[in-house]
Amino acid sequence: MHTRGRTRTLRYTAVSALVVLTLTGFSTGRGHGHGTGDSDGGGGCSSSSQDHDSSSSTGGSGVYKDDSDGSYDDDSTGSGGSNGSTNTTVLLDATVEVVSCVGPDRPYATVKVTNRDSQAGTFEAAVTFQDADGTYLDRDVVEVTVAGNASDTAEVWVDASVRDDVGHCEPDPTAPSV
Repeated sequence: MHTRGRTRTLRYTAVSALVVLTLTGFSTGRGHGHGTGDSDGGGGCSSSSQDHDSSSSTGGSGVYKDDSDGSYDDDSTGSGGSNGSTNTTVLLDATVEVVSCVGPDRPYATVKVTNRDSQAGTFEAAVTFQDADGTYLDRDVVEVTVAGNASDTAEVWVDASVRDDVGHCEPDPTAPSV
């Protein structure tokens, strides 16, 4: 039996926790200066010594400061880095359907993964392999990258020890983005 599904689930959980911490503003840094040299706060979710009258964040080439007048100035002496925010776009789940199931000359199911979003994405497609009576035999998950508003096919392999017993391939109807 494959352990890939459990490993990917654990990895997905860890990444999800990291995204939640990042989006809520949690920081492990010691200062609030964001690379400007004025370390005046602590890490964690918030710090009472943070200066909220002006804010700064770093981008790819320098430090950008809000000078309390609504304008942002590029301070090119910054050291780069990140302010904890990310450019993560949540995609719609893709749909999954079985094109062909396991056969005598085919140790895998072929699935069609359809991206319903306009942006390309990578999705986790899962298939449960069952015998003719519907009894669970195996499950595998594959990552599939699909262009926006498009479909692609992928092979989802079954464990060799149960291959001859497979009578039905049941996909998860949707595939989350990773």
